[in-house]
Amino acid sequence: MKVLWAPWRLSYVSKPETHQGCIFCELPKSEGAAARRNALVLYTDERAQVLMNRFPYAHAHLMVAPREHTADFAGLSDETAAAVHAALARAQRALDEVYSPAGFNIGMNLGRVAGAGIADHLHWHIVPRWEGDTNFMPLLADTRVMPQHIEEAYDRLLPLFED
Repeated sequence: MKVLWAPWRLSYVSKPETHQGCIFCELPKSEGAAARRNALVLYTDERAQVLMNRFPYAHAHLMVAPREHTADFAGLSDETAAAVHAALARAQRALDEVYSPAGFNIGMNLGRVAGAGIADHLHWHIVPRWEGDTNFMPLLADTRVMPQHIEEAYDRLLPLFED
């Protein structure tokens, strides 16, 4: 049997979940560059935000959400819907520029039964995809292999979100 060594993952998998409340409401309040990096917040404005997914489906998986705490997709104001759309487009362009993926999965799970891990705050996932980026590891070992540490990915993406 071959061994896949990924020692950086120990801090990721052994860190107890300490966050209370809604991550989409609380994490963007982080002040200072170090706190925002720790929270993986790439961008915020008064209506929308972009965060890295701490539990990614694939490398550089981002989440885009309205700043307003709501699960009512149809009830978003036109202004908020436009701001979220602009943030999604900005995230896609940033991922394209930094990583040049072959494609993207972009979507949302609306409601817990539809697969939303955080059902009470709307959010879209934007997942860059590459040819051959899935393999046997998730199926046989319940493990995803990420080619870059999440904080290194944050550092590469952040300049494309700074105004």
